[in-house]
Amino acid sequence: MIKNILVALDTSEIASKVVATLDELILSPDSTVVFCHVFPTGDLEIELPSDRPHPESTAVAYFQVEKQLQAYQENLSVKTELELVTGDPAQEIIRLANIYQTDLIIIGSRGLTGVKRIVLGSVSNQVVEEANCSVLVVKSN
Repeated sequence: MIKNILVALDTSEIASKVVATLDELILSPDSTVVFCHVFPTGDLEIELPSDRPHPESTAVAYFQVEKQLQAYQENLSVKTELELVTGDPAQEIIRLANIYQTDLIIIGSRGLTGVKRIVLGSVSNQVVEEANCSVLVVKSN
């Protein structure tokens, strides 16, 4: 039985398809869904000294993502958690899946091919290869 699910979301248009896929699953009342978003380290500029003001755009991006994840939370009738973290996306998704002992990770794939895939890498591919649980990859097409 699938009890704990980690839903990895980014800000691309595939996120709504990932959530729609989650909605299609029949969840038991004692299930837990963890919505997560990983900010790549450079996005949040976390290495700024604490005695200097952080760019306003950083806070705005964080709160926009948090608000979107909270909206997804409200539509579920099971226990939910939010995780907004910074780091390497694939590594952080796998780390969170291990912490929450998830049975399933749901993640989107942008469908990159060729040189773009080589240069940008594939988070979903890395998660599939390294996760200790099943991974459901939602394709963009």
